[in-house]
Amino acid sequence: MSAYMIIAVRMNEGARDKFVSGYGAAVPALVKKYGGTYVLVAPGAELLEGTLEGYTSMAVSKWPSKADVLKFWNSDDYKDVKKLREGLAECQVFVIEAP
Repeated sequence: MSAYMIIAVRMNEGARDKFVSGYGAAVPALVKKYGGTYVLVAPGAELLEGTLEGYTSMAVSKWPSKADVLKFWNSDDYKDVKKLREGLAECQVFVIEAP
């Protein structure tokens, strides 16, 4: 069963360029390596309801299975790349299996 990883990002003040050039440049190759494909990566999301105020950048990736998402998320490869976003942004990350 395929799965989706959904990430909402709130950038820290003045951090967008460094986030995009570091973390944002490194992650796509890892997503592909672990079997994922991006459906959407974009700034400009508008909160209509809820408590994620300021989380205006979104990424949605599709994976063969939830197990593949978790393999990527828990990999040493990703742990190293994830450090590139420290201090630059706050992220809310979800994984959901497609019915």
